[in-house]
Amino acid sequence: MLKMLHPVEVLSRLPPFVLDGLNIMELPPSAANFATQVKTERFSGSAAVLTVTWGAVCVIAALGVFGGANLTAAAIAGLVVAAVGAALAARMSTQPSTAAKASEPETPANQPFEDAVEAVPDPLLVVGAEEPDDLAGKRLVFANAAARALLRIPREGALLLSAIRRPEVLEAVDESLFGGLSGNVSFETGGAQDRFWRVWTAPLPSRGVKRLCVILMRDETDSRRNERMRADFLANASHELRTPLASLTGFIETLRGHARDDEAARDRFLGIMGVQADRMARLVDDLLSLSRIELNEHIRPEGACDLGLAVSDVVDALGLIAKEKDVTLSLAAPPKGAAVVVGDRDQIVQVIQNLADNALKYSPRGGVTKIEVTAGLTLAEASATDPRSPRLISADGGRLSLLTPDRTEERLYVCVKVTDQGPGMERRHLPRLAERFYRVEGQKSGDRQGTGLGLAIVKHIVNRHRGGLWVESAPERGSVFAAYFPSAAAQASGIPAAAVEAPAPAEAPRVIRAAS
Repeated sequence: MLKMLHPVEVLSRLPPFVLDGLNIMELPPSAANFATQVKTERFSGSAAVLTVTWGAVCVIAALGVFGGANLTAAAIAGLVVAAVGAALAARMSTQPSTAAKASEPETPANQPFEDAVEAVPDPLLVVGAEEPDDLAGKRLVFANAAARALLRIPREGALLLSAIRRPEVLEAVDESLFGGLSGNVSFETGGAQDRFWRVWTAPLPSRGVKRLCVILMRDETDSRRNERMRADFLANASHELRTPLASLTGFIETLRGHARDDEAARDRFLGIMGVQADRMARLVDDLLSLSRIELNEHIRPEGACDLGLAVSDVVDALGLIAKEKDVTLSLAAPPKGAAVVVGDRDQIVQVIQNLADNALKYSPRGGVTKIEVTAGLTLAEASATDPRSPRLISADGGRLSLLTPDRTEERLYVCVKVTDQGPGMERRHLPRLAERFYRVEGQKSGDRQGTGLGLAIVKHIVNRHRGGLWVESAPERGSVFAAYFPSAAAQASGIPAAAVEAPAPAEAPRVIRAAS
């Protein structure tokens, strides 16, 4: 516990923004009074000194000017006033008023301190140790609520090495414990969702043979993502907009020159310029969309979406395009309410739209694009491989997981799978499919050229939803793209095998046939 620590010793060593970020109104009364006391501690001493000094100066001036006393006597009187005032100020600052004591309920000495530290929104830890080389002896004396939620540790007694394993952080802790130095380090966590952290360490006064230090962690993911988003947007926009801008510039110069009076050439060039301008507009829209998704990628959505209904809406929207391309759309989905997932409906619709749109673009005339929705899958089932797939039998075919959710909890998933009869891809292209602006060489996407950002957007949306994404393809055998999202149904963990529902059966396939 924190009985061995004085409140000011810990809070006064934290960065100023920690106390500034506390909402005094939300704290218990004792903690609010204590936090206010620590905030004012930084400048109260200076204010008292200025007040006493000003009083002494006033006394000296009064005695010297109006009292007729000599300067030496006035100075002595001023010093006496300063001494008495300083004693009174010290007494008033260290002893609370009788009225305040009577109005406040009696609390343990360190209770206000613990309440204030518990309310700090950033993870805060106090570490104790005796020997530098004794790893088992470095244990947490205290962890506030934010630290316990992040690191999944008890309030006290946890081994430091089991809570924090970053070498740079452990080195900074050792320097604070045994070197008396304050420091701060930054690091990035791995996993599907990257997080950026900054850690401050500061020594605390030792208690006997036990050395103490305080650790404060702050999540800087938002600010780092903002910086990266701006840099990526400028780099990608400048690179990808160069070609259409050069094309527009060339056509404008041609129309101003020898093609000025050629009506047929002018109409043809204006049509090409319109296509290029439309491509630039779609490119900018996709870049902005991708940047917004990446900015909030570490924040899990909390809404609910019926994946079956979302797929049905996308199929309806793409029906006209499918008929124009002479491609049949086939949809197989479970009944309404059986495929509800946790997520942002607009972003989930964007995932389905991008996958189905790609399938239509690369499907030959007279082909079939199948969209299947399956609910009630475990993670192993959602990412399972079908060894009978013709794309896996092919020599150049293959299957690759582009995104796998962290295995922090056992959940059920709902999977949407899009299968086309397009030209397919060799296995060597699969790892790069979700890269920005990556295009498979030699493939024709028909009249509607994409921006090269569709699958990158899909991957980041699925990642934000803590889902998974895999692809299966082979030359001349078509491709399969599958995205799966956490189900809103009960988690699979702790549910008896007999109680887990089997995957929801799909309704009879709904078909939008090509125009005859």
